[in-house]
Parts: sequence; structure tokens; C-alpha cells
Amino acid sequence: MTNIKLNKDYINWLNEVKSKVRTAQVKTALAANRELILFYYELGRDICEKQKNAKWGTKLLEQLSSDLKAEFPDIQGLSKTNLKYCSSFYQFYSISQQSVDQLNKTEIQQVGTLGELSQQLVDQIPWGHNIQIFTKAKNIEEAQFYIQQTIENGWSRDVLALQLKSDLYNRQGKSITNFKQTLPTPQSDLAQQTIKDPYSFDFLSMAKPYNERDVEHQLIEHISKFLLELGKGFAFVGRQYHLEIDESDYYIDLLFYHTKLKCYVVIELKNTKFIPEYAGKLNFYLSAVDSLVKADDDNPTIGILLCRDKKKIETEFALRDISKPMGVSEFTLTEALPDNLKGDLPTVEELESEFEKRELDE
Repeated sequence: MTNIKLNKDYINWLNEVKSKVRTAQVKTALAANRELILFYYELGRDICEKQKNAKWGTKLLEQLSSDLKAEFPDIQGLSKTNLKYCSSFYQFYSISQQSVDQLNKTEIQQVGTLGELSQQLVDQIPWGHNIQIFTKAKNIEEAQFYIQQTIENGWSRDVLALQLKSDLYNRQGKSITNFKQTLPTPQSDLAQQTIKDPYSFDFLSMAKPYNERDVEHQLIEHISKFLLELGKGFAFVGRQYHLEIDESDYYIDLLFYHTKLKCYVVIELKNTKFIPEYAGKLNFYLSAVDSLVKADDDNPTIGILLCRDKKKIETEFALRDISKPMGVSEFTLTEALPDNLKGDLPTVEELESEFEKRELDE
């Protein structure tokens, strides 16, 4: 295998890359996000082309990184790892990794700069966010979803990673609802996309036996994480919200107001599988809130029934003739070991001590 560093074609190409780095550095000192993303995309394209057409062996990225860092010691992002990300970035948004119907044909033919990929909005989020997305999303459509959600909600990188891990893309708008029959078209579509299935309450750790009140209490204890999982627009109104109806007392599990939908949202928790009777009771609560709480300029109150399990056809039948807008979703949470079993398991400290002991013995 030839020495890459002495190869004439490599030296010429390296000089071209150095020139591009200088250009980007002069324009924005690599600080303007769009220029940085554009540079990474074009560099990824160049790397892919050279790896395909030149015979420089497997050490191309290592050598290129070493040479670039020697020339530009103060610039971040020239490590071998990041150069590999640049290559993956280009590959993800190129036709080689996506079916033709996911990109406009004229756009595919012109792919070479982010100008032709502006619809992907990749240049509007930081590079670290982009890495999270193109390394975990399965296709461009899913990537676009997370990019748009990041922009709309101002997600940090950690929050984005959490949403990717919880597979938000495949949960958003998947709840079984009757919104199309009970809400006008613009609001029904927005309401449908607002509700997920299932909801992930993995930030809770519940030891059996527990009931709905236990889950309610923990959700309010972790209200910031709960609101994050519910999504943008939910404002907490109250837990066990009291309503007096015909001299009888009723208590709604959780009451929210949604700022985009401009309506109250009643959430009922059931630590069991769904049964049709639950829909009737939720319908009753929605009627009560519409009459006793809702203002004249508010939209109709929406109900969300959260249960541990449901059957699709049974749930659809239960909602079919319900007059009020509601959806049924499942929720998941982490179930902790009961206290009486915890003592039977070794602690982290005990495991570490055992590992250290074995290493000494060896």
C-alpha cells in the first residue's frame, strides 16, 4: 500500500481541503452554524468520493485528521471521529442511503451543498444535535421530524437524545381518538398530533403494589419531566381537581390547559387495561368541565385516558358514539423492586469490591 502522505493526488486534495478550511475560517471563524454545517457536509462528500475513487487505504481519516490539526491546531472538529461523522452526515442525506421517493429528483441530482438540502433544516440546529439525529434516525422523514421538533421546542441536546431514545417519532399522533368526529378539521388534526401512544413515564420508578393515585403523585413530583413528555403547550391546572355537581363531589385526576389548542385537557389514569366503561366516565367529566370551568372563548375540552393496556377494536367501538373529544393511550413506567427484595441483591459498591478482589487474585 502506498504512503498516503507522499501521494501526489492526496497532497493536492489535502491542499484543497486546507483552502476550504481557511475560507470557512475567514468567513465566520467556523462560528456561524450554517457555514460550519455546510463545511462538514462538503467535507463528508469529499471524503466519501476519495474513499471510493482513490486507493489510499483505510488510514485516510487518521492521516487527514493529523494533517488538518497540524495546520489548524486551534480549530475544533477535525478529529478522526468527527471526520467520520462528516462522512456519515453526507451519506445519510445522499441518495445512496435513501429511496428516490424521499427526495425530489431534481434535488437529488444537485445534492452537493446544503443549499439543495435546505428543506431538511439541518443548518438550523447545532452540529451536536445533527449527530444525534443522523446517527439514530432511520430515514430522512424521521430526521426531519426531530429537526423540526428541536427548532419548535428549543430542545437541548440531552432532551433531543431523550426523545430519540423514547422513539417519539413513532409515538406521536398514534393514540386512538374520536377527534375527527367531534372536532372541526383544523383543531382535530392538531389535537391528534398532540397526543402520543404510548406515553413513556420511565422517569418514574414504582414498586408494586401501586395504584392510580401513586402514579399521579409521582407525576406531579416530577412535573417538569411530565410536562416534557406531554409536549409543548400543556399548562398544569391541578391534581384531583374538585367539581361539585348536583350536591355531589367529583375529582378529576389531572387537569391541564393547552395553549395551542386553547382548551382544557382532562387526563384520567387507570392502572389497568382499558374497558369501555372508562370512556363513559371521562365523557361525563368533559361535559362537567365544559359547563363549569371552560370560558366562552375556549374550545371544547379534550380528554386523554391513560391505561396500561388496550385492544384496538374494543377501544374504537367504545369511542365511536361518544359525543366529547377524547383519546385513549397506554403508558409505560419503570417498575422498581419491592423493598423486601432489595436487600437480597448486591449493591453497586459490593459489585465493585468483588471485581477489585478478582483482579487482585488474577
